[in-house]
Amino acid sequence: MAAKQTVIGVGGMHCQGCVKNVTNVLQALPGVEQVEVSLDAARAVIVHDEARVGEAQLREAIEDAGFDAL
Repeated sequence: MAAKQTVIGVGGMHCQGCVKNVTNVLQALPGVEQVEVSLDAARAVIVHDEARVGEAQLREAIEDAGFDAL
């Protein structure tokens, strides 16, 4: 498996509960190995198997959770 690191800006997070929500929806995707979401930096750093989940799917999961994928 070739792991790729993708950084996506996340808008609309206001608290650690938001961070947890974004983290949970990303971790639930098949092929996601590691997720670090930062409220201060307003971004998510995701390590994933690009063959199983691409950046478009990561962005869609963030949007579906009610946040902006920037």
